[in-house]
Amino acid sequence: MRRVIVLGSTGSIGVQALEVIGANPERFTLVGLAAGSNAALLDAQARELGVEHRAIGVVEAEQLVRTVDADVVLNGITGSVGLGPTIAALESGRTLALANKESLIVGGELVMSRAKPGQIVPVDSEHSAIAQALLAGDDRDVRRILLTASGGPFRGRRRNEMANATPEEALAHPNWVMGLVVTTNSATMVNKGLEVIEAHLLFDVPFDRIEVVVHPQSIVHSMVEFVDGSTISQASPPNMRLPISLALDWPHRVPEVGVPLDWSTASTWKFEPLDETAFPAVALARRVGAAGGCFPAVFNAANEEAVAAFHEGRIGFLDIVDTIDRVVDEFAPESGEVSIRMLSEAEDWARAAANKLISS
Repeated sequence: MRRVIVLGSTGSIGVQALEVIGANPERFTLVGLAAGSNAALLDAQARELGVEHRAIGVVEAEQLVRTVDADVVLNGITGSVGLGPTIAALESGRTLALANKESLIVGGELVMSRAKPGQIVPVDSEHSAIAQALLAGDDRDVRRILLTASGGPFRGRRRNEMANATPEEALAHPNWVMGLVVTTNSATMVNKGLEVIEAHLLFDVPFDRIEVVVHPQSIVHSMVEFVDGSTISQASPPNMRLPISLALDWPHRVPEVGVPLDWSTASTWKFEPLDETAFPAVALARRVGAAGGCFPAVFNAANEEAVAAFHEGRIGFLDIVDTIDRVVDEFAPESGEVSIRMLSEAEDWARAAANKLISS
């Protein structure tokens, strides 16, 4: 029986996690809930599930993680504000089921230095797939990681064909139901850039051995290529309950969380290279990830501001990544070992710099 705290319980990942936990009372018991601002829904969840410990706000969520006894913390908070709870979970010795990729990307080695081997289990479907595929061989036998991307709503379009894209079009993801920021990040491919950095940190694979492959069907969630020429993939219909359940009970599988593929019906899976001219965010993320330090924090913060401005009608779709690029170019990092203070100050600077560019 695993005692679980769910952070971001009112969001998409959190709600699905509660469904998995509720359907498997012999495996999981819910001991804590936290949400960003939706107090009414949080209270309703707590009453329905009989959970005593709950928190509103990131600071309160961090305190919850440190004071409530649990085996697993699922961090489903959106954005870099999830860094504090991520560090709290690691320092408290909990298994961290990580859906909040931004905290790992922003925190980088600051986060990884606090993690024991196997303490972080990814919830992202791509990184869950990689973790599963890596069980097929030794780390030294890995040739490269192949991160699959659906291509989002604008797959196949040239850059100039996205100039007048609307927020409604950007949110019309063909395969996944996600929140506003993550869905927009999928449309710009910023999300895939963040996932490249995440894969580098989680699996200690160099950036030049992490490749993005567009796979519109979102059936193969990612692949690992080994030195003998074998490629191991994880395939399933799009369903976040599968990676959520696996992260909650890693490495054990929870029965009936997803529907398997129908092998009695003919189907076609397509794979194609990423058009980095139309979608430059992945190349920019590689550059930022290789630079390390506070650069990923600057990248992420600038993106959050630009995404908000796009949905408020203040900038166009292409301006999102262009703004990130300019902010990253203007950043002058502070010397010395990266600290939480430095990361916070870098984020504040990036948000201000992004908004200055947006306003102009």
